[in-house]
Amino acid sequence: MTGNCRAGSKRKTPGDEADSDLRDPRDPRNPGPPLLGGLRSRQPDPGRLGPPDPGVSADDYFRHLYDTEPDFVQLAKQDPDFKAVLQPNGHLDFTNPAATMQLTKTLLQADFGLKIDLPDDRLCPPVPNRHNYILWLKDLMDTTSYEPPGRPLCGLDVGTGASCIYPLLGTRQRPWSFVATDVDDKNLSYAQRNIRLNGLESRIHLVPRNPDDPLIPLDHPSVKQTPIDFVMMNPPFYASPEEMMSSAQQKSRPPMSACTGAPVEMVCSGGELAHVGRLLRESLDLRDKVRWYTTMLGKLSSLEALVEQLREQGVDNYAVTEFVQGRKTRRWALGWSFGPMRPAEHAARGMKAAVWKKLLPPATATDLLELPVDAPVEPVIARIHEAVGGLELISWSWDAGAARGLGRASENVWSRAWRRKRLREPLQQGQGGVQDASPSQHPAECRLGFEIRVVMGKVKTSVDLHWREGHDPLLFESFGGFLSTKLKENK
Repeated sequence: MTGNCRAGSKRKTPGDEADSDLRDPRDPRNPGPPLLGGLRSRQPDPGRLGPPDPGVSADDYFRHLYDTEPDFVQLAKQDPDFKAVLQPNGHLDFTNPAATMQLTKTLLQADFGLKIDLPDDRLCPPVPNRHNYILWLKDLMDTTSYEPPGRPLCGLDVGTGASCIYPLLGTRQRPWSFVATDVDDKNLSYAQRNIRLNGLESRIHLVPRNPDDPLIPLDHPSVKQTPIDFVMMNPPFYASPEEMMSSAQQKSRPPMSACTGAPVEMVCSGGELAHVGRLLRESLDLRDKVRWYTTMLGKLSSLEALVEQLREQGVDNYAVTEFVQGRKTRRWALGWSFGPMRPAEHAARGMKAAVWKKLLPPATATDLLELPVDAPVEPVIARIHEAVGGLELISWSWDAGAARGLGRASENVWSRAWRRKRLREPLQQGQGGVQDASPSQHPAECRLGFEIRVVMGKVKTSVDLHWREGHDPLLFESFGGFLSTKLKENK
């Protein structure tokens, strides 16, 4: 939200154009038909007394909080302090730091049940923008594990600021804990105050750092005790005070008008590209000691450069997305992992414009088959079982109008080359060849983890393949082509 904004103004969300009959069952932002039998409300329950308790059951509430702009008039009725800064015509002056700070406090209290105290000379974070980052992280972490969503995790917030907003939002929504760092004493003092205000001393631990210290403090006792599942960071955007002033002038507003950030929060040598570059270099040493490294970015050029750096380093498992808030404000996020678990399509490829296709990681979903809505699914499932007979099928289940199968493969057993190899093995053994050790002696490494879904929608039945694990996109494409051919035989 930027500029002078009117109460209740509607904005289009990234998911507004989604086909409701092609929703991803692993996409918690799109839980409607066909799987759950009806669209969920896009607004929080007005009769609710405060936000729900943390957990997966609360995801729907948090997911839809800012599908429309906050209703300032309604907020003013709930909070006298917000009413005092709201103009008589229902507008909020976003060039007034006192007004933007009160909006942050009011939204955190009304929508999350959080209290916050902020100094006048430090960053006042816009709540919807920060909330978008947490929503994306939940998607990223939920879809890169075979475990059910909502498990306890530990995150590292690099540069938490005076608000400590990311750990506050994260712990409010999930059973997560955080290690939060900062190099500024005043930020750390206020962050500690905000942790105490919300009774989160046992779940959020502050770690003071020096500017030259590693960004990821794995040597600190707070980190040694709990492995880090993800790193998150919102780095300083600007490389110099002059760049910051120039940016403000281009936006036709006074410098620092709606941003009370101190230089330590807004400026660093080399800007956000250099700062995230530090994180990338550290990750190349730490690798899978952290499951996911993530960062928000204020410049699309930074995202382009960092994706290129990841590719140059051979990092094939990464995710990109964009956060859109209001009519103009746009931010981007980048995450990468050295592990084999692949994010769902909506989490990994969250930039919709075709012009940015070059930035996207390999696709993790493909359509295999479409059938009329009244077509029986039992023959389809039987053909799936026949096709994957040579693979390890972990599970097969029915869930609210969808059948889902999880499987893993150590080799491309569906290929002609593999079948020819198997036919040659008895001949080689008869000629004195040595037989391979049994799988129980040498467990095969998973090269491809997959999920097959048969989804019965309102207008059709679709069969989709989703890439869950592995580093070889060609293997996934090969398996998808094999399955598609098998399912269309004797259709």
